[in-house]
Amino acid sequence: MSFTHLDESGAARMVDVTAKAVTARVATAAGRVLVSPEVVALLRGEGVPKGDAIAVARIAGIAGAKRTPDLIPLCHPVALHGVTVDLEVTDEAVEITVTARTADRTGIEMEALTSVAVTGLTVIDMVKAVDPRAVITDVRLLAKSGGKKGDWTR
Repeated sequence: MSFTHLDESGAARMVDVTAKAVTARVATAAGRVLVSPEVVALLRGEGVPKGDAIAVARIAGIAGAKRTPDLIPLCHPVALHGVTVDLEVTDEAVEITVTARTADRTGIEMEALTSVAVTGLTVIDMVKAVDPRAVITDVRLLAKSGGKKGDWTR
């Protein structure tokens, strides 16, 4: 197997997707931020001292998806047609699920994954005064569809 992001000499390159067909593409990624019981109680009740952590994290996740090609060097800029950031406070974590959609020549997986990571980092920023031990974990692609390779599910 060869890596498409390396040329014949092994140097990094951005893959030329000019000849690829434009297709509808969807990717869903997930992750979690493990937090203390105190943070869970605050998120379910009066909120953390910095404000509405869930709302701020959701907006940050959308912004993160939009900025993916600025952050990941070999990612193509794709036209984001939709990003949904869902957060659920469980007894031990904030569960994050992101679905990103486009109609373009290349996949949208990195936008979904970047959104999860930025959402998680924002949760940590919002809760760190209460729980400096909060940690992002399990960032992963759950499913993707569209393009030449078709559907994939974890």
